[in-house]
Amino acid sequence: MNKIIDRFPFISRMVLAIVFGIIAIIGSQLIYNMVPFLKTYFPFVGEVLLVLVTAFLYRTDGQDLSAIGLNLSFRNIGLLFLGLTIGIAGLGLATFLRTIYTGEQWHISTGISTTSLLKSLYYILPSVTVQELMFRGYPFTKTISVIGVVKANILFALLFMLVHVLDEDVLRNPVRMIMLAITIPVGHLFFATGLLRTKTLLFPIGLHWGNNWAVNHLVGWNNNENVILYLTDQKIYTEWLPFIMLMLIFNGCFLLITALIWKCGRPGVKPVN
Repeated sequence: MNKIIDRFPFISRMVLAIVFGIIAIIGSQLIYNMVPFLKTYFPFVGEVLLVLVTAFLYRTDGQDLSAIGLNLSFRNIGLLFLGLTIGIAGLGLATFLRTIYTGEQWHISTGISTTSLLKSLYYILPSVTVQELMFRGYPFTKTISVIGVVKANILFALLFMLVHVLDEDVLRNPVRMIMLAITIPVGHLFFATGLLRTKTLLFPIGLHWGNNWAVNHLVGWNNNENVILYLTDQKIYTEWLPFIMLMLIFNGCFLLITALIWKCGRPGVKPVN
C-alpha cells in the first residue's frame, strides 16, 4: 500500500479526500438520526466533519487550514459577509439587466416575512459550505499544484456542472439542462476566482451563500412573504434567440463581476505541494 501511495501520491490523496468526505457526510446523517432535533437548530454537523477532514488532509502536506483561509480572522470573516453581499447584489444586477431586455416590471412584495428570510439565510449556509469544501477546497488546490490553475478550473467546472446536471428532473428538461450546463461552469469560475484572489474559502462561501439565497428570496414571480421583489409582465420564451440573449445577459453579468474580483483581489492561493 505504501508503495502505491509513494508512486501515485496525487491520486492517493484524491481517493483519500473522497473516502473521508463520504465518511463525513454519512457520519453527519447518523448523528442527525440519533439526535433528530440537532438538524433543526444546528445543521452544520456535516460541515464541521468536512472541515476536520480538510484540516487533516492539509496537515499531511505540512500545512493547516490557513492554506485556504479557514482560520477565523476578522479579515476572513469580513470577506464572508462581503461575499454574501456581492452574491445577492450580483443576482439582483443580472435580474435588472434581464428586465431591461424583457420589459418585465419590478414590485416590492407585501407582507414580507423577515423571520422566514433570515431562517432561510441560516439554513442555506450549510449546503453551500459543503459544496465549496468539495469543489473549491483541498481537492481543488491540490489539483492546481499538479496540473495548474487553468486545467484545474476546467476540470472542476465540469465536475461541478455534472453534479447539477445529472439529476433525473433536469435530464427530462432539455432547456434547463442546457441552461445549467452553461451557467454552472460560470458559477465555478465566479467562486474559484473569489478563492484565488482573496486566499480564503470564506469569500466564495459568502458568494455562493448570497447567490443561492437571492435565487430563492430576492426576486420571485409572485407576490408572497418569501420574496422581497417580484416581477410582472413575465416573459417566457419558446424560441432560441431570446433564450440565448437571456443566457448571455445572466452569465455575462457574473463574468463581469468575476473579472472585477480578479482585478481588485490580490495574488491567490499558494498551491499545495
